[in-house]
Amino acid sequence: MRWIDLSMPLRPGMPTFPGDVPFRVERSTALEKGDPYNLSKLFLGSHSGTHLDPPLHFVPNGSPVDRLDLGVLNGPCVVVDVRPGISGIGLEDLPSFPLGTRRILFRTANSARWASGEGFFPEYDALTLPAAQALIERGIQLVGIDAFLIESDTTEKYPVHHALLGAGIPILEGLLLSDAPLGRHELECLPLRIVDGDGGPARAVLRMD
Repeated sequence: MRWIDLSMPLRPGMPTFPGDVPFRVERSTALEKGDPYNLSKLFLGSHSGTHLDPPLHFVPNGSPVDRLDLGVLNGPCVVVDVRPGISGIGLEDLPSFPLGTRRILFRTANSARWASGEGFFPEYDALTLPAAQALIERGIQLVGIDAFLIESDTTEKYPVHHALLGAGIPILEGLLLSDAPLGRHELECLPLRIVDGDGGPARAVLRMD
C-alpha cells in the first residue's frame, strides 16, 4: 500500500490567501528553557492551508464542518488533469471521468507552481460556474482543487461556491497534487472537528493499493 500526502504543510511563512489569518506558532514551554515538556500555541484561520469548505461557508443554516458525512469525504476518487493554459475551467475543458464518480480532484498548472515553492499567486487556475453545474448534474459529491479558492471572482459574488455548497457538495481546497497520479484512488480526508465551523483545515491523502 502506498500513501501520497496531498496536504499543505502548516508553517510560518506559508502561502496564505489574501485576508486570511497568517499561520503562526509560538512555543509556550520548551525543554531547552528547563520546562518539563514542549508545548506550542497555534494561530491559524479556519481555511488555512489544505482545508474543507462546508455548506455553512456560504449557505445560511448550511451544514458546518463538524456535521459533514465522513462517508462523503472519504472513499474512491478520481484525479483528473486540466490541460495547461486553462485559467478558467469551463464546461468544454472538463476532462472525462468515469460515470459513477462521486469525488473528483482537479490537478491544474497550480500544482507545479506550488511544487516549485512559489508563494501565493493571484492568477490561479479555477473552476467556472458552467463546469460546476455540470459536476452537480453528474452527481459529484465532493470537489477538490489545487487552489486556495475553487473559483476566481473579482466581483466577490462567488457563484461557484454558492452552486456547489448550495447543492450540499463540500469543496476541498489547497491540495498539493503534483505527485498524485491520474486516475482512480482512495481519498482519505479528515477536517478538524470544529463545532459549527465554517471551514476546517484538513489532512488529505491518497491511498493506493
